[in-house]
Amino acid sequence: MKRVCVFCGSSAGRRASYREAAQRLGQNLARRGIGLVYGGGSVGLMGLLADAVLASGGTVDGVIPRRLARKEIAHAGLSRLHRVGSMHERKALMADLSDAFVALPGGMGTLEELAEILTWSQLGLHRKPCALLDVEGYWRPLVAFFDHAVEEGFLRAGDRAILLVETDPEVLLDRLAAWKAPAAERWIDRRST
Repeated sequence: MKRVCVFCGSSAGRRASYREAAQRLGQNLARRGIGLVYGGGSVGLMGLLADAVLASGGTVDGVIPRRLARKEIAHAGLSRLHRVGSMHERKALMADLSDAFVALPGGMGTLEELAEILTWSQLGLHRKPCALLDVEGYWRPLVAFFDHAVEEGFLRAGDRAILLVETDPEVLLDRLAAWKAPAAERWIDRRST
């Protein structure tokens, strides 16, 4: 595992624990020699995470649409900043650059990015681990929803198992490193999306 993509809020949230978790994850990535791939922002949990990786001697690839970069939220001190034309290009490049995916607390954008990468896994477009860093139960309602979807027959148990959930950044990174991709049928390929 060389690079981990992290989806997270452009806001820092109300709790100090969200900020601390982003910083701890960033420090642990750098300590393990794992690069960060993220949305390229300088604000919120995004900025705190990138700053923690950089301050700990790690590398950071940011991927940001040109329009957002022009609004001055692009992080100016990254190892590499990839400017792309659209949000779709952003997500595709982030996926290509990464060996695993983690979601920290965030809002609509974080949820959308997580849902898309999980769907890509379900469809067989990638075989990379996906995880939630569940800080103080932030993701508990979403995990309950996925379990409910299994119970109601809208999600197969094997597809639910795609998503790892941990509360500690170090344990999460250990689980990502040890993860073995389940056998999965490829429903479509990237060209047909």
